[in-house]
Amino acid sequence: MPIPLSHTAPTLLIRRTAFERVQLTRQIIDEALGLTDEEFLLEGGLIAIGPLVGESALTDLIEAMERAGLVYFEDFFELSGNWPEWLGLFAMTS
Repeated sequence: MPIPLSHTAPTLLIRRTAFERVQLTRQIIDEALGLTDEEFLLEGGLIAIGPLVGESALTDLIEAMERAGLVYFEDFFELSGNWPEWLGLFAMTS
């Protein structure tokens, strides 16, 4: 099932296998960001974290992913959330 993405703020998309490979957990992310259930979604092989609000939430999370050993674009990337409200975007792995 595709994950709906917000048009109002960035969302970080992570390959589930990469997330698990570096032993990240939902608890680690929650402690850093205080997410709700709707802000951490898991569907098949994809994890979506967001929408991320605040000036540094996205950059801090990207830095944390890279420190954990994940590679931008290969293991994760962000969608800006900068598109018109009338356009709905959904993400899923192939």
